This record gives sequence, structure tokens and C-alpha cells, in this order.
Amino acid sequence: MNATPPIRVLFVCMGNICRSPTAHGVFAALVDAAGLADRIEVDSAGTHGYHIGAPPDPRSQQTALARGVDLAGLRARRFDTNDFIDFDYVVAMDRGNLADMLALRPDDARARAHLMLEFAPEGGRDEVPDPYFGDAGFDRVYDLIDAAARGMLADIRERHGL
Repeated sequence: MNATPPIRVLFVCMGNICRSPTAHGVFAALVDAAGLADRIEVDSAGTHGYHIGAPPDPRSQQTALARGVDLAGLRARRFDTNDFIDFDYVVAMDRGNLADMLALRPDDARARAHLMLEFAPEGGRDEVPDPYFGDAGFDRVYDLIDAAARGMLADIRERHGL
């Protein structure tokens, strides 16, 4: 058993039913495939409490399941101040979510705050669009998240020697 505490990653969007649970599921699947589930823990949350306890949006679930990622067991929760202390990385889907998170950041925060697409700069975007009201297709959102999740895992592996 490894005595080093796991690296804890939290993905955050507005309601925690579309983008952040997709990132949670995709990243967790990559972590599992890399054999790092004992070294990296994954969670997701929303900056707003609209959907606390709800499963991911059915459209997010369908899109992810079609690509081999099952989101059905995830449930929405609200981001809070302690997440900056409990996690090593808090990763927002867009600048609005990042600002909402940073407004809660305590002085003793240990988490590094990021935008998801910082880990996929080749995509030419810095925000994952919200597909909930049809602003973007769920497949496109999945593709953006998948690329960033792969980049993030590579970054964590390099940074933490995994």
C-alpha cells in the first residue's frame, strides 16, 4: 500500500449535471485505464445548488455511455469552501464557474484552480460550452473534455512522478 495520500481532482460546472460529471467520468476512466485509481481520486460539483442529488443529464449520460463511460452512479453536489482544502485541483469548465469558485477561496486553500481547457490548448478554446440549453452539442462537449482530461492526466503524471 502506498503511504502517499492520493491526488484529489474536482471538476466544477454550474449545476453539476452536464459538463463536470462528464469530466468526472471521463477522467476517472482514464485514471482507471492507467492503473492509477489508488493514486488519483476524482469528484465533481456545481457552483449552484439547482440539482443537488440529481443524476447527470440524460443527454450527458447517453453521450458518455456511447463512448464507454457510465455516469449513472454520479450525483450532483454543490461546490463549497472546503473543496479548496480537500482537493489538490479544482477545475472549472468556464470563466464564470472559475470566478464563482475563487470568490469562495479561503486563505488556507491548497487546491490549484484551473480552467479545464488549459489542459488542451491545441483546441483553440478556453471554455467548455454549456450544452444544457443547446448552446453546444453534447458530443462536442464530450470531445473537448476528453482531450483536456488526457492532457490533464499527462500533466499530473509528469508533475507528480506517476
